[in-house]
Amino acid sequence: MAALKAGEVESFLRKPDRAYSVFLVYGPDAGLAHERCRAIIEKLIDNPSDPFQLIRIDGDQLSSEPTRLQDEANTVGLFETKRAIWLRAGTKANGTSYDLLFEEPPLCPVVIEAGDLPARHALRNAAEGSKFAVAVPCYADEGRDLPKLIDEVFGRFNLRIADDARSALVGSLGADRMLSRRELEKLALYAHGQDVVTIDDVEAILSNAAQITIDMLVDAVFSGEASSTDTLLEKAIQEGLDSSFMINALLRHAFLLLNTQKELEGGRSLGEIEKQSRVFYKRLSAFRRQVTLWSTSALQSAITALGEAQLGTRQHSALAQTLLSRSCLSLALAARRVSVQNR
Repeated sequence: MAALKAGEVESFLRKPDRAYSVFLVYGPDAGLAHERCRAIIEKLIDNPSDPFQLIRIDGDQLSSEPTRLQDEANTVGLFETKRAIWLRAGTKANGTSYDLLFEEPPLCPVVIEAGDLPARHALRNAAEGSKFAVAVPCYADEGRDLPKLIDEVFGRFNLRIADDARSALVGSLGADRMLSRRELEKLALYAHGQDVVTIDDVEAILSNAAQITIDMLVDAVFSGEASSTDTLLEKAIQEGLDSSFMINALLRHAFLLLNTQKELEGGRSLGEIEKQSRVFYKRLSAFRRQVTLWSTSALQSAITALGEAQLGTRQHSALAQTLLSRSCLSLALAARRVSVQNR
């Protein structure tokens, strides 16, 4: 019976305990879960590319083939070849689909790749309550984890990274390990021929022109900069950006500010919240200003108004730009009034 803590996972992956024959790898970071499954499997068998050594099973198929997992897990390889099962727990995954697996240790190790399982999920309870299973959590990379990933990827390309570029990457990556790795590899290829990855390289690869326009518009709106809002709104429309998408960006930011206010009321520091929320370093100044301008009640009203505008764009697409313009300007003026009052 074992449920690893986050700090114990890396050492476990370097040398998985052979006392366990079932490995449940779960968590909200799907990319990290996939990487860790592969790392465990590479320690269990000689050649993961050999279909006779590694048997892949889709968990959703177990409803129609309930004994397949048990049969595969207790089949011995020819000539005593090492075998392992890589099971991807699909959306239909539940504890009863795997009951037979936890009755007695399987002859072949089984690695289960799952999503974000709540503490009381049947599959997680079964693994954590079994003497021959171990649960391996996978949460989004934190500030202390990302530098190691950055060094690992760039090290393979014989690249170093400038301190300001590293800080920018740590603030921008982390939601999903696989996506982070892809972005870093793309950046490494972009910097091919250089010795050092610079902040200019980071901005060139991670920045998207359309997203920059939207981010600038969102910050202008919630910072109460009515004039800039009008200019950026016109620019966004000229660039052909989708009005519904931009309203959704405003709505997401309103929720971010609302959650921030609630966390502050609960005693957390703004710095902790910024790290957790992955606020891009270039937007930190605007974000901190917005926190001082928007109260919980004002944000709740903004979210209601934006939700209605979003619904309106779906029901009356011809009015989408009008609804976007009205939302942006009304929110910018509301923030502006608070800003003037605070002077």
